[in-house]
Amino acid sequence: MNEPFLYRRRIQFAETDMAGIVHFSRYFRFMEEAEHAWWRAAGLSIAPADPAQGWPRVAAAFNYKRPLRFEDEFTVAARITGVSRRTIQYGFEMRRDDTFVGHGTITVACVTVSADGVMISVDVPEGVVERLRGVQTGPASDDRATGP
Repeated sequence: MNEPFLYRRRIQFAETDMAGIVHFSRYFRFMEEAEHAWWRAAGLSIAPADPAQGWPRVAAAFNYKRPLRFEDEFTVAARITGVSRRTIQYGFEMRRDDTFVGHGTITVACVTVSADGVMISVDVPEGVVERLRGVQTGPASDDRATGP
């Protein structure tokens, strides 16, 4: 599937700094929110109640091009940009209407946790990548995006 998964959102006041611009760290949360919405849309959970595996972030980056401000509505387009036996890399692009805001990546590793609390890298379960790729572009959004 070449089409991205789309996640729509609105900036909240608490996400801005003294200059009225979204704090740089929030963009990583926006990418993660889009990832979680994507997993839900695929009928999956990144953190089920009784997890057989976990998905820690092993790399993350974001390139900022234009700022977001309080009450801006924006879209996060998410794609799978790389898959290995034990990792999935996502690519994200953020836009406010036709304005390119920036792009980033997150790489997650599939792990299990041993009885003594040690994380052990394991293969990505069969079907996870296919289910994510099979989700059609949709109007996923944060409830805050459509509030009063």
